[in-house]
Amino acid sequence: MTERERTEAMNKWRLILGKNAAGHIAFNGTEQEIGLYGSMENTLDFLYDREYGEDVFRSGRQGGLGESMPQAAEWIEKVRRLFPKRTVEILEKQALDHFGLTELLTDKKVLAKMQPNMDLLKTVLQYKSLMKSDVLHEARRIIRAVVEELTEKLKSDIRKSLLGKLNRQMPSSVKSIRNLDIRKTIRSNLKNYDREQNRIILKNVYFSSRTKRYNKWRVIIAVDESGSMLDSVIYSAVMAGIFAKLPMIETKLVIFDTEIVDLSSYADDPVEVLLGVQLGGGTDINKAVSYCETLCSNPYETIYVVVTDLYEGGHPGYLLKTCGDIIGSGSKMIFLTALDREANPAYDVHVGQQLADRGAFVGAMTPEQLGDYIGRMIQ
Repeated sequence: MTERERTEAMNKWRLILGKNAAGHIAFNGTEQEIGLYGSMENTLDFLYDREYGEDVFRSGRQGGLGESMPQAAEWIEKVRRLFPKRTVEILEKQALDHFGLTELLTDKKVLAKMQPNMDLLKTVLQYKSLMKSDVLHEARRIIRAVVEELTEKLKSDIRKSLLGKLNRQMPSSVKSIRNLDIRKTIRSNLKNYDREQNRIILKNVYFSSRTKRYNKWRVIIAVDESGSMLDSVIYSAVMAGIFAKLPMIETKLVIFDTEIVDLSSYADDPVEVLLGVQLGGGTDINKAVSYCETLCSNPYETIYVVVTDLYEGGHPGYLLKTCGDIIGSGSKMIFLTALDREANPAYDVHVGQQLADRGAFVGAMTPEQLGDYIGRMIQ
């Protein structure tokens, strides 16, 4: 290790140990470097001194000549200036989740400086009830930015699953690789086989059109908005927005705890849906499913997607009977126990098994898998 590398390593150790180590490890380097590390330490202290409680400065720690401790708005600005993006995200998350620094979300100037990401979105949704109207304007910007990013990632695969299978009897003028009829193209060009170069010369390339749907399916999405389902709420809102813009699907969207809110008129706008969510409360799944049953006009072309952990607040027997009646009428039922990217299942297995025995799908799916599953149903 060179002297330069050793100095840098010791400076980082000093940052980890904090000002309590000042008597044993001093910052080294140029005057500019020492000043930079001092600013970084001061910025970290603003957050991590909270670990020691309010009396930390009365406990015998010595005063110093460093920068004054910043307020929340200044702290965010310094964090973004002094640390790399990934470190910034970690510090912001710990400030909110571990230390309850909610002023980061109730100050418009602070929120405007924060980088939109999934963790920040979840925190915004948890604390939006504390926000005034001007702060909610910034919160809306964060929600929209993350929603648009998620939509771009998901809509291509979901639309591909749902827009229809290839109609190989009908040629298409849309020359897209997705519509390429590879078998017909090879078969018609076999006569152009070049023996010397050992390859087929393609003189004619054929594309297939996609089957157009005239029967509109109704997809009814019911989302449990209890606190443990936050990831699922976000992905459900995004998926409902994608489904609502597809020509062959009519989307209904309901959120519930022990009460029910029908957000079908906002299904194409995930931002408004998420702003309408109130996390927490009990869970009455049967009440929600019974309400969704009133939204069904043609059971044979209706798919129910219920996003919940299946921990029923009421009597599970009522839920099982209602779902059995719905499935018996000809509708399809899907119970999604997780909707985050990892799709980790966490649900009442006993109730889930009984629903599966009645013909429902019960399990975890990523949004892409759900799109493919529904696509197979309506095809």
